[in-house]
Amino acid sequence: MGLTGVFIFVVLLCISVYTVTSVPLTSFREWNSPSYWVDYPASAAPSWTNIGIFGPRSPVHTILDSESADRKVFVDSYRGINIDSYSFATNFDYDSYPTDFMIPYSVTYGAIPPVVEINVTRPDGHDFRIFYSSLPPNAGGDTTAEQSETSSRIFSTDKDITKNLRQYSSIFDYSPDVTRPQIMLFSDLEEQRVLKGEYIFKIAFYLFDSKDRVDEVRVIIGGTVYGFLGTDAFRRDLAIGILWGTPVALFIGLSVAVATSVIAMIYGVTAGYKGGRTDEAMMRINDFFISLPVLILLILISVRYGLNIFYIVILLILFGWAGGARLMRSLALQIKNFQYVEASKMMGESDFRIILRHIVPQLLPLTFASIAYAVPGAILAEAGLSFLGLSDLSIPTWGRILNEANSASAFTLGLWWWIIPPGLMIGITGLSFALIGYTLEYLTNPRRATQLKRY
Repeated sequence: MGLTGVFIFVVLLCISVYTVTSVPLTSFREWNSPSYWVDYPASAAPSWTNIGIFGPRSPVHTILDSESADRKVFVDSYRGINIDSYSFATNFDYDSYPTDFMIPYSVTYGAIPPVVEINVTRPDGHDFRIFYSSLPPNAGGDTTAEQSETSSRIFSTDKDITKNLRQYSSIFDYSPDVTRPQIMLFSDLEEQRVLKGEYIFKIAFYLFDSKDRVDEVRVIIGGTVYGFLGTDAFRRDLAIGILWGTPVALFIGLSVAVATSVIAMIYGVTAGYKGGRTDEAMMRINDFFISLPVLILLILISVRYGLNIFYIVILLILFGWAGGARLMRSLALQIKNFQYVEASKMMGESDFRIILRHIVPQLLPLTFASIAYAVPGAILAEAGLSFLGLSDLSIPTWGRILNEANSASAFTLGLWWWIIPPGLMIGITGLSFALIGYTLEYLTNPRRATQLKRY
C-alpha cells in the first residue's frame, strides 16, 4: 500500500512539474477572464468520447493558428499593393455539421484600411469566395492617423458571407439554407449531407501601405467536442484547470501538513517536558484553539477580508496544529521519564539539548506519519472552502471547479466531465497520502518493529 501511495504521489509530482514548465502561465492568470477563452467551445464533451461506436461522430472543435498555415507574402506590381496570404487546411471527417466558424485576426494599418478576401476550397474541388470586404477605417477615417493595431473576428453569421454564398445556390441540386453558412459550406451538392474531406481556408490581406502588417490570423471551426477533458460553460479548457489544480493542491497540502506537524511536535514536546505550570498554561491555550469553530471563523474572515491562497495556508496552519500537539505532549510525558533522559539531566545537559537529542528523534517517525495524514485534510479543507465559494477566485483549484459546476447545474445538464475529474483528483490525492501515512504508522509501530526484527 505504501508503494502504491508513493507511486500516485510521484505521478502527481510529475504532473505538477509538467504543468509549471510546459503549460502557459497566462492560462493560470487568465483563468477567470472570458476574453482569453473566447475561441473555445462552451460545454464541449471530451474528444475521446467521440469514438462513433454508439452514434454519429460529432465535429471536433478545431483551432488553426498562423503557425499551421501555408503563408505567402508578395507584391502585386500591377496594382502596387502588398498581399499577405494564408492557407489553412483541415480534414473534416465527421457525421454532423460544425456549429459555426470564425476567422479572428489582428492587423496593424494606418489611414487606408486593408481589404480581406476569404476563399474556401471544398473536397469536391469547388472554390467558394465567402468574404471580400475592407476592414473598418482606422481612427474614425482620419487620413493622418498613425499605425495602430485592430483586432476583430469575422463570424459565419456575417451578412457579407450570407450574401456571397447566395450566388452558389444554383450549383446545388436542392435549395441550401444560405442563412446557415456553416451547413451550406460543408454540404454535398447532390443531397443535404456532410461533405467529408479536406477543406482549405484561404485568407488574403491586401495591404496598401508598406508599414501595414498582419500580426495574427486564425481559423476556428466550431464543434461539440474538444480536448482531453472537455470545456465548461465558460468555455474554459478543463484539462488546463485540472493540471493547474495539481501543484496548487500539493502546495497547500504539503505546506499546511509540514507546518502544522512541526508546530505540533515542538509545542507538545515543550509542554510535556517542562510540565507543571508551563504545561498547564500551554494546554489551556491548546484547548482554546481546539474549541474554536474553524469553519465559521474561516467563513467570517473570508466574507470580511477575502481569502487568497497564502491566507488560506496561514489560516489552516493557525487552526490545524492543536490536535497533534496534544498527542505529542502525551508521548513526551512518557519519554521524559525514561532512564537515559534522567541520566542526561543528572549529567547537566540543557533542556534544549535533551529535547533535541533524546525526545525529538523518538517522535520523528510519528511526525512523518502525521504529515502524510494531514495532507488530505488540508486539501479537503481548501476544496471545501472553494466549493462554498470562499477561496481565492483568481486561481483554478479542484474545489473551485466543483463550485462553479454546482452553480451552473452541471449535474442536471449532464456535464459529467465538469464534475468527475476534479472530484476524482481530490480523492486520488487524498488516497495517496492516506496510504503513505498508514504505511509509516504501521512500520513505526513498536510491536511491528519487534516482529520485523525476529525475521
